[in-house]
Amino acid sequence: MTAVPPPIRIEPFKVACSNCNLRELCLPVGMSNEQLERLDSLVAIRRTVPRGDALFHAGEAFGSLFAVRTGFFKTCVASEDGREQVTGFQMAGELLGLDGIGTDRHTCDAVALEDSQVCIIPYHQLEDLSRELSDLQRQFHKIMSREIVRDHGVMLLLGSMRAEERLAAFLLNLTQRLATRGFSGSELVLRMTREEIGSYLGLKLETVSRAFSKFQDDGLLEVRQRQIRVLDAPALQALVNGPHC
Repeated sequence: MTAVPPPIRIEPFKVACSNCNLRELCLPVGMSNEQLERLDSLVAIRRTVPRGDALFHAGEAFGSLFAVRTGFFKTCVASEDGREQVTGFQMAGELLGLDGIGTDRHTCDAVALEDSQVCIIPYHQLEDLSRELSDLQRQFHKIMSREIVRDHGVMLLLGSMRAEERLAAFLLNLTQRLATRGFSGSELVLRMTREEIGSYLGLKLETVSRAFSKFQDDGLLEVRQRQIRVLDAPALQALVNGPHC
């Protein structure tokens, strides 16, 4: 028999959106205190998701969006041959669950890459409130637009870039997102494995490892297992901006 995973622990949400240090990275950007208080009323609980557990699975009914409060997630789908295809990585201050809006069912799995916490935002209540608050509606549209742009960026990676260019673009994107959240823009610890990076970028594990080694040999990176230090960001950017085959 398949072992039943332990239930995801649910706790009262103690930090209001208006006091959250992620407020400028999530839905409430540009909202007044009164509007934030109304949004606070929607976020009744937070959920702790242990490393390796799924926040939701493909095919499950969609009912809420999830704002990542702490931790790191990957989204993935099963390919036709049964292998896992990673479709994205999400960190603190980013939203999960947007995939379910169109069909009322999730189209991917969301799995915690480390012990994480999310704020649960019931979608239909958010939708009702956004009709009343134009600032919230505009912000939500911005978030949707950002996800579309990100998807187009991945298509560019997979369609026109060589392996080293794909990895350079991935690392630059990751460091930029971390810097926005107050972390170092040059030093990071990869929460995902090289195999997961390869799945996301459409590369084999061996190809990802060779690209990391080349970047280190060329003085672009310092690599210590999952600890990465970017030594020459302009050179990585030049790879991304160069002509693509």
